[in-house]
Formats: sequence, C-alpha cells, structure tokens
Amino acid sequence: MPRTGMMAIRKDALVNATISEIGRAGSLDVTVGQIAKVAGVSSALAHHYFGSKDDLLLAAMRAILREFGAAARAELAKATTPMQRLDAIARASFGGKNFSPDVVSAWLTFYVMAQRDAEAARLLRVYQHRLVSNLTHGLRPLTSEPQRIAETAAALIDGLYIRHALAEVGPPDGTAAAARVMDYLNVALA
Repeated sequence: MPRTGMMAIRKDALVNATISEIGRAGSLDVTVGQIAKVAGVSSALAHHYFGSKDDLLLAAMRAILREFGAAARAELAKATTPMQRLDAIARASFGGKNFSPDVVSAWLTFYVMAQRDAEAARLLRVYQHRLVSNLTHGLRPLTSEPQRIAETAAALIDGLYIRHALAEVGPPDGTAAAARVMDYLNVALA
C-alpha cells in the first residue's frame, strides 16, 4: 500500500484511539503515548501527524462532527414536514455512535477544552450555529419565535450530553434523549 494510504489509515486509527481513550478515562487525562499504543503506532508518529494531544482531540471532534453531519443529512433527507425535520435533528443528535459513551466523554472534554483553546472554541461555535440554524429552519413555519425555541432546544441537546457524561447509570439512551427534545418542542409549540 502506498505510504499516503498508510498515513490516512494511521491518522484514522489515532483519531479512533483518542475517542476510545478519552471515553475510558472519562477526561483528557490520557497521554499521546497511551493513544498511540491503542492505535498501534509510535508516540513519535502520533506527534508527527498531529503535533499535540489537543490537536488529536480537535481531529477527533472534527471526525465526530463529520459523522454527526452525515447522520443529520441522512435523517433530514427523509423529512417532509417541519416536525419531521425537527425529529430528524433530534434523532441524529442522539443516534448511532453519536451518543455512545466514548463520544459523550469526548464531547464533555471538548466543552472544557473550548474554554481555553481558540480553535476548539471556534469549532464549537460552528457546531452550535449549525444546530440552531437547522432547528430554526424546521421551526420557522410553526412559530413566531423560531430562534428562541431553537436556542433552547440546542441547549437541551447539549445539556443531555453533559448529563449522560456525568451519569454512572449504564449507556446513554439515545431514543429517550431524542424523545425529551421532542417533548420540549411540542410543549414550546403548543
């Protein structure tokens, strides 16, 4: 296999190992060496590809956000009504790997990182803006206050991630979390 192909494979392995190790530790209290070992590469190679542990976490969050974006687009493609659009966003937010324990831990770590790192803060703002924008689009035909309701729903989504990250009671329940968001939206629209 060409070296460029191996580089992509190794980078993906490092990104997946970062998510896994943050999930295992429940924080960013892991070393690049630990991440590299799980990925099956040397610590030096991990530093060569990404530079620092923070850069690894940013790469992991970009991968998580790409997966979320793909899930959201797939769900939204099936929606034909505003309520179906809102439900699609809620399901994508808590579906599949997007709401797995490792990814939830990565999100919690990312929220903390965004307080001190400009690039993480920028990436978080982009995610939040897109989430609110998609919710607002679905809410616009249903209410005179789509922005306010969308911002509250987005805060609820983020809050459910934080609550599940801090809970010690089994794996996150994405179906129940999506239902809570829809319950809120139904009450807000009533």
